This record gives sequence, C-alpha cells and structure tokens, in this order.
Amino acid sequence: MKKLIISCGGTGGHFMPGLSIARTFQEQGGEVLLLLGGKNAPKQMETARKYNIVSMSFPASYPSGNPIRMTKFLFHAMSGFAKCKKAIKQFQPDAVLAMGSFASLAPVTAAHSLKIPVFLHDGNTKLGKANLFLSRYARAMALSFPTLNAKQAKCPTIQTGFPLRPELVAGQMSKADAIAELNKLYNGDLSPDKPTVLVFGGSLGAETINRKLIVEGDPEETRDIQFLRLTGPGKLESLKEIYAKQNCKVLALESAQEMHLFYSAADLVISRSGGSTVSELAVFGKYALLLPYPFAAENHQEDNAQWLAAAGGAEILHDHEASEHDFTVWLQNWLKNQESFRKRGEQSRTIANPDASQQVLDMIKNITNSLK
Repeated sequence: MKKLIISCGGTGGHFMPGLSIARTFQEQGGEVLLLLGGKNAPKQMETARKYNIVSMSFPASYPSGNPIRMTKFLFHAMSGFAKCKKAIKQFQPDAVLAMGSFASLAPVTAAHSLKIPVFLHDGNTKLGKANLFLSRYARAMALSFPTLNAKQAKCPTIQTGFPLRPELVAGQMSKADAIAELNKLYNGDLSPDKPTVLVFGGSLGAETINRKLIVEGDPEETRDIQFLRLTGPGKLESLKEIYAKQNCKVLALESAQEMHLFYSAADLVISRSGGSTVSELAVFGKYALLLPYPFAAENHQEDNAQWLAAAGGAEILHDHEASEHDFTVWLQNWLKNQESFRKRGEQSRTIANPDASQQVLDMIKNITNSLK
C-alpha cells in the first residue's frame, strides 16, 4: 500500500486519531491525503500542515428532522460527493479510511462508487449511527474497544485500539522529570514530592469539573495536594479566582499540547471519558475519577468509562452527583490510600494498546493485499 486517503472531519475525536494514523503512514514512506468535512475543517487543515500532511475540505453537515437542515444536509452530501470523487480519482489511493461521523458520508460513497476499498474506524465502545450506516460500504471496521453493538455492523470488525499521538505514547517519563519540565515550561514551583492531581474537561473544558470539583473550605488533609488544571478556552480567569481563595498549589492553563508531561506528573487524573482520554489513561496507567459527558451521543462516554473501570483503573462520578463536599471527601480517601489507587491504575495498562495506529494500517494492508 503506497497511497491512503483518510476521512477524519467532524470533531477532534475523529480528526486526531485520523491524523495519528496519517503521520504513522507518512513516516513509513506512504503518501496520504486527508479529506476534511464540516465547520472545523479550516482549523484541522492548519494542524495537518504542521506535519506536512496534504489535506482538502469539502462541504458536510449532519442529518436532522428539521426540513431546512435536512435540505442543507442533502445538498452538502451531493456537492461533497462530487468534490471527493474528483479528489479520489486524482489521488488514486489504494484504500480509503473513514474515522466515523456523517462527515465521512461523501468520501465513503465516492470511494465505493469508484471501487476503492473502504475501511472504517470507530473510537468508542458503542458504534455510532454513522459508522453503522457506512459499514455497508466497508471491507472492515477497526474498533478502539470491545464494542457493545459490533454485531450490528454490516462488515467484519477487528479490535485495534484507539490511535494516539506518537509523541504522547513515546513521552512517558518519571514524575520528577515531568514536574521539572512543567516548571521550566510554565515558570512553576511544583514539587515532585507532593501528591499531584490532573483535572481537565476535554478540549472545550467542562463547567461541572471547573466549578464543582474544588476542595471544600481548607481541610487540613488536602492542603498539601497540588493541582494541574486545564480549564478550556475562556474559563481560566474564573478558575483562578476560585483557587485564589484556597491554600493549595495550582498550575492552571486553558489548554496544553504537552499532555505527556501532565499525565506523567499526575498521581491521579479527573476528567471526562472520551475515547482518546480513556485510552491515554490506560497507556499511562493512571487511576482516574471519570465524569462522563451526559449529553454525548448515545451516552457513549458512560460506556467508555465503564471499560476503564472494569479493568480497575477508574471510578465513575456522574455530573448530577458531583459536589464540592463529596469531591473533598473522595480526595481525602484517595490521599489515605494512594498506593492502592496507584496499583489499580497500573492494572489498566493490561488493556492499553499504544500501537493502535500501526494495527489499523496493518488491517488495511492485509485486506487490500488479499484483494489483489
């Protein structure tokens, strides 16, 4: 296989694993083209350029019961199909890989019409509606996790894991080294000897996590904890105001690219439970308190969290259960039993798959070779 097209438009949960596969394939001498549909395409194209990966955008939107929006969806589907078909003809790939979402409808149907082998990837523990529909056109679907409804797919499924950024997988280090790097990068004064808690709510942040997961008052037992807080855009100043009233050390940022440093520095992680997050936690072997996003499509974050919890690496706290008091009590219990929680986090490494990008590529290569 010399040429591969990857359709990974839509949210970051589709784009980032697609980009990771593209980078791995390109590093091996392959030629790759990203097809990006949806409102995030311009920003995603900028990111792809940083890695010298060629990309192009096409119109895409999502189906809706609203007649006006459905008309828009159908118009975008037809115009996107024409643009993707032209691009596929010009690029002449050996295969097309789609990372899910209805933004992949046009590339998948265009590839199918040209008799180019189509493959899919799903990033959650429950197959989404888009992938279930697109599976009728696919030779096989790569799964990130043991999937609850895999039997509903109309193509073979193969578990490969969730493709993670190469630098994140390769960037694991000791807590002391990670703390030193963070202090250097952000002019901090974190201590490698203090219990360290990483708290974040995904790329956009999470109001429940930012507002409710705060130590209540100034209890003696939790005064020595230091926090790494990634708030999401536009939410940093309000969180700083909250922490100004508390007697604990905190490094607070809107976002950060160096997630390998934050995971390596942390003794405990508190976060949402997207497919990438639970996969990263397993790779780093970190125990987590997970708050599944309650409005995720088909409640897939709950299923993702259950996957990690079943391996011993997480406890689940729902949004409606979160409060400052309960969070403080939970932290006090964690402080008294840190070694037990650390060991449980380490157990989750048994379900990690740091080589997922390569496994997806191997799946495509093996099947396309068998078709020749």
